[in-house]
Amino acid sequence: MGNAIVDIIARTSEDFVAEQGLVKGSMLLIDEDRAHELTNLIDAEVEASGGSVANTMAGIASFGGSAAFIGKVSDDRLGRVFGQDMRQLGVNFDVPTSAEGPATGRSLILVTPDAQRTLNTFLGVASLLEPDDVLSSTVAGGEILFCEGYLWDIDCSKDAIRKAMKVSSESGNKVALTLSDTFCVDRHHQEFIDLVDGPVDILFANENELMHLYTCELDEAVEQLRGRVELGCVTRGAKGSWLVTADQTIDIAPENVGPVVDTTGAGDQYAAGVLYGLSHGLDLAQCGRIGSLAAAEVISHIGPRPERSLSDYLG
Repeated sequence: MGNAIVDIIARTSEDFVAEQGLVKGSMLLIDEDRAHELTNLIDAEVEASGGSVANTMAGIASFGGSAAFIGKVSDDRLGRVFGQDMRQLGVNFDVPTSAEGPATGRSLILVTPDAQRTLNTFLGVASLLEPDDVLSSTVAGGEILFCEGYLWDIDCSKDAIRKAMKVSSESGNKVALTLSDTFCVDRHHQEFIDLVDGPVDILFANENELMHLYTCELDEAVEQLRGRVELGCVTRGAKGSWLVTADQTIDIAPENVGPVVDTTGAGDQYAAGVLYGLSHGLDLAQCGRIGSLAAAEVISHIGPRPERSLSDYLG
């Protein structure tokens, strides 16, 4: 459950990023006019359904898992691109398109030669997900509900997430949350603390996000997290990741499947591997390993989705 965004990806120079007044490696929210302006200045290599949790669901489908996505698009060209793309990937997507309000969201992803990505995101209708858009049957039918921190900015979207979390918990399923970004953590600090201490069973965060959540250094932040959720998944970039339970920390080594070309989607595909593994009864070390393999695959090429079938890594 997350923002339904069409990713528009282009290689650019560092000079272009600077000329546009952008901070390399950052994510900036832009309005619709700025989105059109940047689109006209770049040569797009990829135009495909995106958004953090949507990327994760595509990864789970690539592993051969069963996935559905709840997100909002408009009845426009990019909305149709999003829906058709998700369904072609094998992800169930049955939220009705919106005939009113802003256009379908899109993220202009500028990739510089050092593989860093600079995101310019127009959320559009994606951020206006409402409780009525959440089909209880879809949520109850899944083993794990995975929610995106990026979506926690608008009251109607918060209500939609709370509804989905309630349905999932009452159905005996697990609730997972990704913190998404340090800016999200800072904006919604106490609410995220309450979610972690409440309905969330599985938390995904990178090092910086976790330190912002608990306002302390990493080792202490891990201890603060321990036992508050059933499983904490802490990504550490080139150092791999930690899987944190009430009584142990499992160190997951990074994997290497090729040169680093574009880091877009690494965390999303790591989550895909871990969630696929959990839903298929794999032990935690195996879950972490296929998460690392999925992340390594996606950073070896342009784009946030796997180019090679992730099921190849299950042998």
